[in-house]
Amino acid sequence: MHKLIREFQPRVVVIDPITNFTALGTPGEIKAMLTRLIDFFKMQQITALFTSLTSGGSFMESTEVGVSSLMDAWLLLRDVESGAERNRVLHLLKSRGMAHSNQVREFVLTGHGVELRDVYVGSSGDLLTGSSRLAREAQEKAEAVTREQQTASRKRDLERKRQGTEAQIAALRSDYETERAELEQLIAQDKACASGIAAERVEMGRQRQADAPKTTKPN
Repeated sequence: MHKLIREFQPRVVVIDPITNFTALGTPGEIKAMLTRLIDFFKMQQITALFTSLTSGGSFMESTEVGVSSLMDAWLLLRDVESGAERNRVLHLLKSRGMAHSNQVREFVLTGHGVELRDVYVGSSGDLLTGSSRLAREAQEKAEAVTREQQTASRKRDLERKRQGTEAQIAALRSDYETERAELEQLIAQDKACASGIAAERVEMGRQRQADAPKTTKPN
């Protein structure tokens, strides 16, 4: 392996899986060999990806060859059974020297590579995957459509109320203007009537003075 790496000078090396080495020697010999190999990759600044198969029910925080502590990052891939189906999930157990999420994510293998799915958690706090996630997505979409319809209906009701209120205000303003015009007309009529009465009184007084007998001064 060292000879091939020096010959090809790769930037990335994938060893799949390292658990096959268990058939070549004792656990101590395998761990020592992998330790030297990991150190060689780091000295050559080569990104190395190791895969390790684990049996069902084994501890997920350890590997059969015991080199997990030498790895800079550790991804756990496993199958989960729910809703009469098995789905793949991914969990980042370790990422040395950087912050990382503790969220379990579903992933699917597609014709154009691996895709991570959005996280959907049920009411019980369990991760929803596969058809359960699709059902949850459909339910959320239906609820979103219902909320949009309710919002649109409330907007229409509010618009009708606004139009009705404006119509009432316009009717009240029209009634007010009509009554104000009528009142101004009555005031004008009262003023005209009062002016006529005053003029008549003046004329009557003038006529009375004209009808009074004239007195003559004695010589």
